[in-house]
Formats: sequence, C-alpha cells, structure tokens
Amino acid sequence: METSALLKKVRKIEIKTRGLSSQIFSGEYHSAFKGRGMAFSEVREYMPGDDVRTIDWNVTARFNAPYVKVFEEERELSVVLLVDVSASGLFGTQKQFKQDLITELCAVVAFSASQNNDKIGVIFFSDKIEKFIPPKKGKSHILRIIRELIEFKPDNVNTNLEVALKYMTNVIKKRSVVFLISDFQTELPFADALKIANKKHDVVALRIIDKTENEIPNIGLVKLKDNESGNILWVDTSSKKFRTQFKANQLKTDANLKEVFSRSGIDTTSIYTHESYIKPLMNLFKNR
Repeated sequence: METSALLKKVRKIEIKTRGLSSQIFSGEYHSAFKGRGMAFSEVREYMPGDDVRTIDWNVTARFNAPYVKVFEEERELSVVLLVDVSASGLFGTQKQFKQDLITELCAVVAFSASQNNDKIGVIFFSDKIEKFIPPKKGKSHILRIIRELIEFKPDNVNTNLEVALKYMTNVIKKRSVVFLISDFQTELPFADALKIANKKHDVVALRIIDKTENEIPNIGLVKLKDNESGNILWVDTSSKKFRTQFKANQLKTDANLKEVFSRSGIDTTSIYTHESYIKPLMNLFKNR
C-alpha cells in the first residue's frame, strides 16, 4: 500500500476508534480491568459493608478482632493483543473482511488502554510467531500498531493457537490482560495452553465470525476455497441436506469452543462481520 493511502487509512481508523474509546469504552474498560492489577497496601479493622473475602485471618487471629486487607490499584496494566493473522482472516461475505474487523477492535482496545494509562503490546501469529511488538505507552506506539495491522503480511497461512499462547506465556513476564483475537478456525488442540496462559495472565477471547460460517445460504452450486489449506471444493447449497449438516457441524464446533473457554475460565464474546462490535464489546466489559 502506498504511504499516503496507508496514512489515510490509519487516520480514518484512529478517528473512529479513538472517538469510540473516549465516548463509550474507556469507562467500561476501566471498570472491567481495574482491580486486575492490585497491590497489597495495609490491613485495617473490619467495618460493616467490607467484603468478607478480604479478611486477613492471620492478623484477625493475632488481635482477636476482624481485620481486612487493603489493596491499592496498580497505576498501570500491560495489555497484550494476541492477534491471529492467518489466511482465514481474509474471508468475509458481509460488510468487511474479518481482518479489517480485527484491526478496528485492536485499535479500540489500544486507545481504551491508553486512556487508562496502560501499556499495549502485540503478538501476531499464524502457525508460528510472526511478529512481537513489546508493550509500551504513547500515541505514536498505538499508530504504529494500527499501521502494522493494516499492512502486515504473514509468512504462513495456517493457525496454531497453542504455539501463540505458549510464546505469550513465556515472553510476557508481568501479569497482563491478554486479548486473544481469532476466528478459532483450527482443529489443533489448545485447551491446555489456554488454561496455563489464563493462570498467569487475564485472558479474554474475542471470536471473529462471518455469518455464512454458521449458516450457509441457498445460492446454488458454489466453489469454496479454504484460504489456509488451499483446498477447493464445489458444493450444492440448494441441497437442504447439505445445509442442515453444515449447520449441525458448526453448532458442534461452537459447543466445543464454549466448553474449552468455560473450563479454562476465559471471558469471551463473539463478534460478527455484519454487525457493530460496540454492543458485544460493551457487554463483555460490563459482565466482568
């Protein structure tokens, strides 16, 4: 992409997502993630209304009166965007490609983090680690991330979530909020790596979906290409049997993913290419 066209696109995304961050998301983001970075400050006597879960039982036993731990919110968090840049992101039958939606989501999260005085970093992955930008503050850093999201061309086309999660767990030393952003179109197991990652960090999964991936429309004979494997398949979408089986397979995939997220203790939401991402993102933040 030419430099002028790239800068224009970066500016367009900045204006839209920065506005959303300041008007809509920053308060919800702060509420959702404050207290995720808490540092112990002191103990004081229990007062009516205090959360009983904060009682320090050792001090309580010593003084024979209830005492609670007081925590101070750490001044900053580190936020890591773990972004799937495999070829399936180039799919889209609705308003936009999945990769375009991912770029906007990353920008919104980055600006929300910035307004909360948090650092932001990015790991791009396919079936290998494609690029790592360490967490840092500042507008120029966020604009660099947006430029990379628009322009980045991965070496590989396949997806390996396990590789990405293991790398992130090893390279990010300080406990961080990690947004795992992917369509999760992979059969490779990643549940164990996800569980381990969420023990060390606070992992949130954003699943990007094009609605035809769930329910294929009746549009006759269609040539389908898997962007990751390169396989081409002709299917007759007018066949009710095919459409029913296709939907059943997707429901099974959805149920399996839901179970993986649930067992790993992961907060998650699905975001569709044909809909606004504001509501699902707001609900995710509010429900944390």
